[in-house]
Amino acid sequence: MFGLSPDWLLHDGIPIADAMVLSHPEQLDRLRTACPEAVATAVLAGDACFDRMLAARPYRERFRKAFGVRRGQRLVVLNSTWNPESLFGDGGGADVFPSLLPRLTAELPADEYRVAAVLHPNIWQGHGPGQIRAWLDRALRAGLVLVDPLHDWRQALLAADAVIGDHGSVSYYAAALGIPVLLGTTPSAGLDPLSPVAQFVDQAPQFDPHAPLADHLDGLIANHRPLPGPARLTTSAPGTSAALLRSLFYRLLNTPEPQRPALLEPLRLPPHQHPSPTAPLKVLTRVTTNPYAIHLTRHSDPWYEPLGEGDVHLAVPEDTRDPGQLALADVLLREGAAEDPRFGSPEQWTAEVLARHPYSSLAAYVTGPRTCTVRTRTGRLLRLVGEPDGLAPGASASALHAWLAAGRTIDRATKEGLTIRTGSTTHHVTVTVMP
Repeated sequence: MFGLSPDWLLHDGIPIADAMVLSHPEQLDRLRTACPEAVATAVLAGDACFDRMLAARPYRERFRKAFGVRRGQRLVVLNSTWNPESLFGDGGGADVFPSLLPRLTAELPADEYRVAAVLHPNIWQGHGPGQIRAWLDRALRAGLVLVDPLHDWRQALLAADAVIGDHGSVSYYAAALGIPVLLGTTPSAGLDPLSPVAQFVDQAPQFDPHAPLADHLDGLIANHRPLPGPARLTTSAPGTSAALLRSLFYRLLNTPEPQRPALLEPLRLPPHQHPSPTAPLKVLTRVTTNPYAIHLTRHSDPWYEPLGEGDVHLAVPEDTRDPGQLALADVLLREGAAEDPRFGSPEQWTAEVLARHPYSSLAAYVTGPRTCTVRTRTGRLLRLVGEPDGLAPGASASALHAWLAAGRTIDRATKEGLTIRTGSTTHHVTVTVMP
C-alpha cells in the first residue's frame, strides 16, 4: 500500500519517522497489518485540510461568486489526480478529460452551468502551464475556469454543485463534504481493496460518456444520497486537528506548549474569476405571451445546433479567435470599461462595429457584471441593467434581439422591462433609452 508499507516507513527495519500522523483509527488498523513495526510512531491527529474546509463552509456563496457563478447556475468541478489511470491520464486515446472538457462547456447551457477544473500540481509540473493551457484551449475560450491547484481547490469544492473526478483525494474530500460525485475513471489495480478509497470507488456513481451531460448531472443531483464512508472515515477528530498537531510538535521538541489556542489558517477568498468567453455562442430563444417571457439558452462553441423549439441566432465576441464568425453574427459583443480610450466609448464602439458588419442586428458593449450598452440596427441606443448576480449582460442583449425579432417594440421593453427564463430561473432586465 502506498504510504503504509515497510518500503515507505522503515530503514533497516527501523521506522524512519519519530511520528506518523493518521487521521482515523481505520488507518491505524491497516498499519498494524501492513507494517506493525511502525505502529508505535502512529499519532491520531485528525485532518487539518478537511478542518479548514469545514470551517469555511459558511462562506460557500462568497466562493461561488469568486468563481463567477451567477444566480441560477450550477458549478461543475472536474478534477484529476496524476497517475496514468487518472481522469487526465497519460495522454493516450482512452483519456476522458481532454474530450470531456470541451463537451461540458459546449453542451451545458452557459447561463445554467459554470465549469471549473482542478488539476493535481504534479500535472502542472510534469507538462508545464503552457502545454496544459494548449490542451484545454477550446474549453478555456468557452468559459472554463482553471482553479489554482495549491490555494483554491478546497474553495472550488465548497462552491461546487457536482464533481466529476477519479480516485484522487479531491474526489474523496468532495464526497466527505456531501457533494454529488461522478467517477469518470477508476483504476484497474493498485488500490487496497479494504481501503476507504477502494470502497468509495466501488460505491460512487460512474460517469456515462454516452449520456447527455445535462440529463446525467440532473439525475446525479436529484438522486444524490451522501455516502457514509467518506464523511465518517476522513477524520476521527473533526475541528481539532490544530490542537492535536501542535501538542505533538511541542512534545517532540520537549518544549512547553503555548497557552493560546491552536488555530489553522482560514481558506482565502479566491480572486474573482469573471467569465469572459471569446468563443461564438449559439443562442436558442422563444418568446411567449402567456406568461410573457423570453426563454433563452446559450451554448459556447457547440458541436451542433441547439435542440429545442424556437429560433437560433449567433452571438460573437469581437475578440473571437475566428474573425470570420463576426460577419455571420446577429449579436456582436465587447466587454470593457466604459472609459476605455481604445474604443472611444460604448456609444462609439457600437456604431463603429455595426457599420463594419452590416448584417448584424445589434451590438452590445458590456461595461459591468449587470450592465451593457446596446445599439440596434436602426440606431436606437439602449442601456440594459440586470439584477445583482443575475443574468450575464451578453445574455440580456441576446434576449433583446429575440424580443425585437419577434415583432415586439422597444417602447414596450422600456415600459415593462424584459422577463427572461434560463432553465428554471427567471430574470428581470430593465431597458432604458439613452440620448
